[in-house]
Amino acid sequence: MVADFVVKYPCSSFTEVSFLAVLPLRLAPDLTLRQKAKRIRNIDNALLRLIEDMIETMHAESGVGLAANQVGVLQKVAVIQLPEDDEAMVLINPEITRREGEREIEEGCLSIPGYRGTLIRSETVRAKALDRNGKLFRITAQDLLAQALEHETGHLNGELYIDHITNPDNLYKMEPRHNSENGSSSAEEQENSIQAAKG
Repeated sequence: MVADFVVKYPCSSFTEVSFLAVLPLRLAPDLTLRQKAKRIRNIDNALLRLIEDMIETMHAESGVGLAANQVGVLQKVAVIQLPEDDEAMVLINPEITRREGEREIEEGCLSIPGYRGTLIRSETVRAKALDRNGKLFRITAQDLLAQALEHETGHLNGELYIDHITNPDNLYKMEPRHNSENGSSSAEEQENSIQAAKG
């Protein structure tokens, strides 16, 4: 049901706004990552601007997906763009309706930099969401898209992928992309962040 849903465009055209922002990411153990996002009832220019900024941020961070609470906004919206896609998929109020099968995959997260882990995800995911125009759509996904849908909807429910790792040995550090002179955190700081995020 989407009867309680309103699309508002107060200005003439959102596409006229040309200045996009790369938003700061919230990193574990930031408490915003553990809060559930709120269902969106109105699509207005503020939300559309947020969506465009999220896409810009995802591109800047070389991510496949981004959920709103990763940029400090507790609204139920996420964006996903696979490497082969020409444009990002916008998911407002996304909901996974069915999961099928299991597979072991490797996963990382922009909000937990420097780490990757091995966990179980579904083989096939069915989901529904609204697009940026407020139109309901449904999708059946496999492979990376299925993984991204589970990952981003998890974020919007206050979950992190590390919650699904049952064996600590399946979480491992990656080689840092930047040295400390460029502002990256130390290995000890990263380890403390992971422990704090796990609670």
